[in-house]
Amino acid sequence: MQPLTFLLLLLAVSPALSRHHAASPARSDTETLDVAASLSRARAAVSTDAVSLHQSAAAAGEKHDAAAAAGGMSLHLHSRDFLPEEQGRHESYRSLVLARLRRDTARAAAVTSRAAMLADGVTRSDLTPANTTSFEASAAAAQSIQGPIVSGVGLGSGEYFSRVGVGSPSRQLYMVLDTGSDVTWVQCQPCADCYQQSDPVFDPSLSTSYASVSCDNPRCHDLDAAACRNSTGACLYEVAYGDGSYTVGDFATETLTLGDSSPVSNVAIGCGHDNEGLFVGAAGLLALGGGPLSFPSQISANSFSYCLVDRDSPSASTLQFGGGGGGGDEVTAPMIRSPRTSTFYYVGMTGIAVGGQILSIPSSAFAMDATTGSGGVIIDSGTAVTRLQSAAYAALRDAFVRGTQSLPRVAGVSLFDTCYDLSDRTSVEVPAVAMRFDGGGELRLPAKNYLIPVDGAGTYCLAFAPTNAAVSIVGNVQQQGIRVTFDTAKSTVGFTTNKC
Repeated sequence: MQPLTFLLLLLAVSPALSRHHAASPARSDTETLDVAASLSRARAAVSTDAVSLHQSAAAAGEKHDAAAAAGGMSLHLHSRDFLPEEQGRHESYRSLVLARLRRDTARAAAVTSRAAMLADGVTRSDLTPANTTSFEASAAAAQSIQGPIVSGVGLGSGEYFSRVGVGSPSRQLYMVLDTGSDVTWVQCQPCADCYQQSDPVFDPSLSTSYASVSCDNPRCHDLDAAACRNSTGACLYEVAYGDGSYTVGDFATETLTLGDSSPVSNVAIGCGHDNEGLFVGAAGLLALGGGPLSFPSQISANSFSYCLVDRDSPSASTLQFGGGGGGGDEVTAPMIRSPRTSTFYYVGMTGIAVGGQILSIPSSAFAMDATTGSGGVIIDSGTAVTRLQSAAYAALRDAFVRGTQSLPRVAGVSLFDTCYDLSDRTSVEVPAVAMRFDGGGELRLPAKNYLIPVDGAGTYCLAFAPTNAAVSIVGNVQQQGIRVTFDTAKSTVGFTTNKC
């Protein structure tokens, strides 16, 4: 064969051959997705040999990073899918993903609905409790209740958990961690109705530090509308969630212990005697919102941070109270506070770049109305997939599609409309996606934070979704592997990659 003929043949077949091998090194306007590694994690998450949360915690020894421990209280976070009750529930990774997306749809709808009601001037005291009959029957079985019942933020049951010590002596319980909630609570004996949880239900009679909160206590007033037990004057609470879940019971103070830190006494929590919903084995919820009853507010923590572990990984990441920010590599954005609610953490976002190019999205798509609090962008630990206003999402999707024309498209899956068949790839190069903030900060996302597997066969989808709501939400898929710092003293939100 002549050399020229051989060269022409080599050039003709090389593109087809290259499809099955690793992509070339990423350029400044692209990110490389390790398809083989993410598929391996996905398949392992639903295998019969999947590592349970108990095993991963034991392997880690629940030892905290020295840097985190030195700065304040610290504890480990785990993905919901590695709780004991979740192990073996899904026969395929696709089934697991669809379950996640169903929960996420309810969560996002509840967050946007709550934000919209507040912008319209609806307060918690205006809301009708989801289950007044259950509340009356359980929280005051032998007593009448006076006054309106508190209805909390509708947010679903959460996706990340940790072990928190409750009471004296301390009893370790799995608890949901949620930046969109203000009331911390646990299931309590006696149970009028308690869902199944991993640990024994907390019995306040066995704790020497448990104390009821009275109706004239300022903490009861912080619930916005107090319900009382007539005979004792004890404060009662109800929190109703957007998926129909709820918790009802006594409002009390208790001692909480986080990790190896010293116990924190006199924390106001709900002691739920009637609890129903999809809480997946958790004993309750540790509220990390911005309201006066949230855990950070009660311990006067000016800052806290978390790094969310990959949803498909049994390993742990950390939640830290106090200490410094993310360091020199931190991208900061202004924290915007709504005039109508202190619960949610809003961030000053100005735009999105795809492939190094700023998208043509009006700034109004991310802006908050200074008078009503309508619109804006919420950073939320419980929502999985980032929701963008429809026009902003369309601009992002279309730019991404233009940059991935060499990848084979397949039909959409659930709320995802932009999906690809990457079954014959070990890695691919995709357009870089970055969020831009007021002040010039830019957070460039790793490819695995926006192109994710939806089955074990190699189907991947762009992990953003449109919303018709005024508010946008940055979800936990986009936050994975990034330390997010909420600094209320400086009114900033910080993002630091590779600091978990």
